[in-house]
Amino acid sequence: MFSALKQPAVLRQDALASLVVFLVALPLCVGVAVASGVPAELGLITGIVGGLVVGSLPGSTFQVSGPAAGLTVLVFEAVREFGLGMLGAIVLATGVLQLVLGLLKFGRWFRAISVSVVHGMLAGIGLVLIFGQLYTMAGVKQPRSGLDKIAGIPGLAADIATDSSALTAFAVGAGTIAVLVVWKKLPAKAQLVPAPLVAVALATAVTALGGLDVANVEVHGLADAIQPPGLSDLTSLGGLAVLGTVIAFTLIASAETLFSAAAVDRMHDGPRTHYDKELLAQGVGNAVCGVLGALPMTAVIVRSSANVQAGAKTSLSRILHGAWLLLFAVLLPAAIGVIPLAALAGVLVHAGCKLVPVKELGPLWREHRGEVVVLGVTAVAIVTTSMFEGVVLGILLAVVKTAWDTSKVQLDVRELTDGRMVATVSGNATFLRLPRILETLEALPQDRPIEIDLSGVRHLDHACRTALEGWAARHNAPGTEPVLMRHPEPEKAAV
Repeated sequence: MFSALKQPAVLRQDALASLVVFLVALPLCVGVAVASGVPAELGLITGIVGGLVVGSLPGSTFQVSGPAAGLTVLVFEAVREFGLGMLGAIVLATGVLQLVLGLLKFGRWFRAISVSVVHGMLAGIGLVLIFGQLYTMAGVKQPRSGLDKIAGIPGLAADIATDSSALTAFAVGAGTIAVLVVWKKLPAKAQLVPAPLVAVALATAVTALGGLDVANVEVHGLADAIQPPGLSDLTSLGGLAVLGTVIAFTLIASAETLFSAAAVDRMHDGPRTHYDKELLAQGVGNAVCGVLGALPMTAVIVRSSANVQAGAKTSLSRILHGAWLLLFAVLLPAAIGVIPLAALAGVLVHAGCKLVPVKELGPLWREHRGEVVVLGVTAVAIVTTSMFEGVVLGILLAVVKTAWDTSKVQLDVRELTDGRMVATVSGNATFLRLPRILETLEALPQDRPIEIDLSGVRHLDHACRTALEGWAARHNAPGTEPVLMRHPEPEKAAV
């Protein structure tokens, strides 16, 4: 980074890239904050910390951090359940937990989280975001639960059709989405200006020039928005529900950051991300955000990819983007107050649609149907229950699926010339395959000498061994030679 200050060409390129990232980040910071049910300034504070603090720390050179749409639903639920005052304490605890995990070198292990769970998590967030922000687009208060949001869509459609103010606001949001979709199809030169900025600017201009009666973002000033957690908030962190929220924040923010890092590393030929250091940097950033009472942060793929595509050379670009956000928030806070809420809702509906991996579902279903089931169950659980419960269910299902896939076992029965029957078991014999194994063995005759050959078993768990020994002890009828079991070698059984 410091070398860039001595190279005018690199400094100029990083400065230009930082402006692009700033223009992308500005509407998203405000939009994520509003959708999370907190003052717009808190989103800007998180973006500033993500640039100035996290941007200056080692970990990833080009990854840009800030408030993310992926945490919107969880933050909204946390604020609704515990209050805005507890948000800072929860985010602070999240940062501390990330620091501990980073110091313990857990960063690399977050890469082991099932991709299907992450995609399911993002899809569930996207669906809740879409259905929730449709109400905001119409200026209507959104229901609390995901199911209520979906069930209320017919009523929302009726309100839009019969209420002129709801129709006007919804049209502003729909127009914003249309600009976002069309802008990506324009020539590359036009796309140098970020689509979210163009869409929000056009919606703001149309609303102002047309004198449309729609709700705008409320602005109270950056300093007034800072609300450090009090002692009572910190002592409340011991509650089970609060701890569950902290763990959910940590898991989702860390996983999204490190998966984003893997994606960003594929976009450039520069230095690779050091995952443990990046986790430490995120922990510092979230701890600072918690002290300021701001939103939690994570690395954001939209801003990060914009940084790479804009030609950033060093980490100076992401630091400067935080400086631009700070200058804007201090010098031009009133500019935020003219932005229509419906336009920001449109930006988030569009972002929610991009979180649902529609294009990947077809190929994934053809090649790995079990992964689609994990993805779908995770997404549906998030929509119908909560973020934390959905992610935990997805992880458990992924573990069960992996255990099932790896516990493949073969059972071959053959008869020798002397009438003796040999059942050969090979593979990984675990309790998950016991029903099939026992059904096959119980079908063997009880009046013949039987031998169970387990020498080809790579892994034999305790439950399976106990069940097989129990079957062998009782299977053969009195007067028949007892079942003989040939156990696997100790070193094979321990694999």
